[in-house]
Amino acid sequence: MFKKIVLLLIAASLVGLFFHFDLHQLLTLEGLKGSMNDFSQLREQSPLLVIGGFFLLYVSVTALSLPGAAILTLASGALFGIVEGLIIASFASSIGATLAFLVSRYLLRDSIKQRFPERLAAIDAGIEKEGGFYLFTLRLVPIFPFFLINMLMGVTGFKSWTFYWVSQVGMFLGTFVYVNAGTQLAQIDSLSNILSFNLIVSFALLGLFPLIAKAIVNMIKKRRVYSKWTKPAKFDRNMIVIGAGAGGLVTSYIAAAVKAKVTLIEAGEMGGDCLNYGCVPSKAMIKSAKIAEQIRNAHHYGLEDSTPEFSFKKVMARVHQVVADIAPHDSVERYTNLGVDVVKGYGKLIDPWTVEITSADGSTRRLTARSIVIATGARPFVPPLPGIEEVGYVTSDTLWDEFAKLDAAPQKLVVLGGGPIGSELAQSFARLGSQVTQVEMAERIMIKEDLEVSEFATQALRNSGVNILTSHQALRCELREGKKYLIVKHQDQEHAIEYDQLLCAVGRSARLSGYGLEELGIETNRTIQTNEYLETLYPNIYAAGDIVGPYQFTHVAAHQGWYAAVNALFGHLKKFKVDYRVIPWTTFIDPEVARVGINEYEAKQQGIEYEVTRFDFAELDRAITDSATDGFIKVITPKGKDKILGVTVVSEHAGDLIAEFVLAMKHGLGLNKILGTIHSYPTWAEGNKYAAGEWKRNHAPETVLRWLEKYHTWRRS
Repeated sequence: MFKKIVLLLIAASLVGLFFHFDLHQLLTLEGLKGSMNDFSQLREQSPLLVIGGFFLLYVSVTALSLPGAAILTLASGALFGIVEGLIIASFASSIGATLAFLVSRYLLRDSIKQRFPERLAAIDAGIEKEGGFYLFTLRLVPIFPFFLINMLMGVTGFKSWTFYWVSQVGMFLGTFVYVNAGTQLAQIDSLSNILSFNLIVSFALLGLFPLIAKAIVNMIKKRRVYSKWTKPAKFDRNMIVIGAGAGGLVTSYIAAAVKAKVTLIEAGEMGGDCLNYGCVPSKAMIKSAKIAEQIRNAHHYGLEDSTPEFSFKKVMARVHQVVADIAPHDSVERYTNLGVDVVKGYGKLIDPWTVEITSADGSTRRLTARSIVIATGARPFVPPLPGIEEVGYVTSDTLWDEFAKLDAAPQKLVVLGGGPIGSELAQSFARLGSQVTQVEMAERIMIKEDLEVSEFATQALRNSGVNILTSHQALRCELREGKKYLIVKHQDQEHAIEYDQLLCAVGRSARLSGYGLEELGIETNRTIQTNEYLETLYPNIYAAGDIVGPYQFTHVAAHQGWYAAVNALFGHLKKFKVDYRVIPWTTFIDPEVARVGINEYEAKQQGIEYEVTRFDFAELDRAITDSATDGFIKVITPKGKDKILGVTVVSEHAGDLIAEFVLAMKHGLGLNKILGTIHSYPTWAEGNKYAAGEWKRNHAPETVLRWLEKYHTWRRS
């Protein structure tokens, strides 16, 4: 900070001296004309000294953003002629601009990044992709202030070398016009003689050149990528969607809603993983497990503790019934009634417009469409442990059918993985009677959350009976005398963990094989590679959901589905970049963990000056009445501001409570707005208001309050 202040004082002093000694008078048209004879004589006596001095003066004026760069460009032509003057002015202006750019970055970028981290991150992302085009356009159009461009670009993440050479090229034509005019200095009465209206318009049109060039480049790329394919003369459909999970369902629904002809292809069950294997069945089992736990601990509610009596088969039957009850929401019949042509079968891309559909009976047919959306989702990742296939395992997809065959919950269950899925299932099965051991290679479970949240979750699972082994690396599976073992390594020592069932929950991998992606050359690297519009290599082929990432959540897949549909159908008119700014997620352990935005760990990583506001549910009346006071709300804000950067909620109903903060962040509402909103009493939602109240209390205007105290004292006298 001290160095920045010193640099700022030096720059301010130089600017002050410049104006104090009336040097700015030399950098006017009249001053230039009046001193031409002296300059010419001096140049004849010491040409190198004049050239070097002029060059340094030009660099200094532009680096300090002083007025007079245009006059100096004229002077370079008048003093040195068209060739030498152009070389001197071109390099001096570019070097000076780069110095001003670097000074702006050094003095301003860090403070602006701290105050507006999200906005600057978005600008940096755009600059990284299109910065060269933007700068080139600005340099070609002289109506944009020279010094302002340098300062604004310095605040962004623009690369210094790129800034220099783009400025050098972009300013060349304008520099040439001024230098050439300088050779005719005697005929120039004002700068308007140089920058006529017609010339400015010409520059402005020239400024469109990078955009036109970009459009031409995109068109050439498009022609090249489609060059080996023959486009159909007409299409069977406006859109074909492969995959009927959350992303595919939303995409096809929107297409039908705007009266496009759309076919939805699904080989498995409608509703995808979330309905059939993930969100829905797991939450149904979590509820049953929670009731069992409440019966064991009925004393919390003034009742007698008892051992819950239940049939595990009935619990699993209820899980399947819940899936069946929700299934009509995603059924073939419903989407057919909505106007979607639903086809059961496997879809494979034959060319950028053609999909081959293979039915269960082996028959095939082909459909063409102007746009195609791939939404094939993801599957559980099974680590390639030696012996795992021989010994056997289940995943979050297969356990529902496999465990439905059991008369009781697995006696000894090993859950491999400490993420949200593994933690949810580990706690639930422990509450349903299994001896659960959860194995995690990292140093803690739920590693993406703050340390405090991770430790809270660890204790919650242990209270439910889960044996958590962190920093344990799974090595292999073995079968010894008819018993199954997972061999793990901890602190360079191997240990054997006996189990009846092994549940793999170490993440999910995108379904990429079998859809013709390789044959079309569509790039994949764990996921399908798309741009910000969800376009693949082929601009008419889009992808949405888990197959794209970066978040494997049902609500994000649905969110992407909207963008995929709109861009696929109307992208030739207007495209929309996917908005990932405010993404919430919830881990449904008990108590739940919900988050939106950044947490404290991420704020530190990003170098943000932040504050933490915390409200503990032990202070909330509704939590006390429900005997569920464990948990807290943790809000991250910039120092001294009520803007919400991120929120973590740990409590019952956390997944519901986070919604108010999601809405606030989405629409730029701060904690003061939440505090000023009426919340029903007694409800869990009041916790949000009290968290906002904590922030307000911590930022009370102490000086004003002291004066108010004196005022009230005076009023009593």
